[in-house]
Amino acid sequence: MNFTYPKNEKLKSKIAIGLLFTEGKSVSKYPLRLVYNPATFGNGEKIKIGVSVSKKYFKKAVDRNYFKRLLRETYRLNKHLLADNLDQPYNFMFFYQSKDRLSYEEINTKTIQLFEKFLLQIKTVNESKEK
Repeated sequence: MNFTYPKNEKLKSKIAIGLLFTEGKSVSKYPLRLVYNPATFGNGEKIKIGVSVSKKYFKKAVDRNYFKRLLRETYRLNKHLLADNLDQPYNFMFFYQSKDRLSYEEINTKTIQLFEKFLLQIKTVNESKEK
């Protein structure tokens, strides 16, 4: 598995981001939230992900950027959990939603739990569609 976060995995399209907020579903594991939506990519990618930290919780850009870096890093190291188990491509938006300043280890653990919760949720949705 390639542990990189290349440019083609970054969610930048305003249209795709808008669709995420209007039609996307979400899954949460405090203090993280993952909003997702099935997508179609022309070049065989499975995942596009964006990261956000609210100004409501962290007023200083330095703090927001720090947590965005942590979220990108935890995604980069754990994206194999998603990529290996997805049967169709998805757009994701990854949020940090708390004033609490968790350590990297805590955020990494929560990210793994969040990804597992997401996979369980789409598995149950797919099983209900098949019935």
